[in-house]
Amino acid sequence: MPRNALMGAIGLLAAAALVAPSIGLYRVFSYVAAAFILAVVASASIEHRGSSLEPYTGLVAGLAGTFVVGLTGIWLLWSPGVTNYAYVLGVPRPTLVYFALLWLAPALASIYYSLVFDRIGSEEIVDEIIADARDHQQRAALPLAPQRSDRTTDVEGDDD
Repeated sequence: MPRNALMGAIGLLAAAALVAPSIGLYRVFSYVAAAFILAVVASASIEHRGSSLEPYTGLVAGLAGTFVVGLTGIWLLWSPGVTNYAYVLGVPRPTLVYFALLWLAPALASIYYSLVFDRIGSEEIVDEIIADARDHQQRAALPLAPQRSDRTTDVEGDDD
């Protein structure tokens, strides 16, 4: 997806996240907010890595899955008029779904990715990336950088 289209989609999701609760569509709002979060994470990974979600595809897909299952679980198990809930592990089922799928699973996924990327991104790899970036910058013609010339100039001012 092109960058401008993705940013336009994020803008539409943000507008929908503002409109949905104002007209009383709270369930729709929760799904729109989850899609907004996922779109921002996906756009950040695309901006960081280029044009694909690698290596963040698993994280984005996992977050999407936990958000959809968690929000659906909450909306199926919870109702404002209910005063007597079924309990699991001493906690009402909607609260357990909320905690497990909307807090615990994303937190564990982020910890997992931080540990995996720490092993992948060793100092040698980081140094190689920085060296490649410096080489590319030195070879590139930057619009505001002073032009370098290969000829030598007379420093002492001797005019012949």
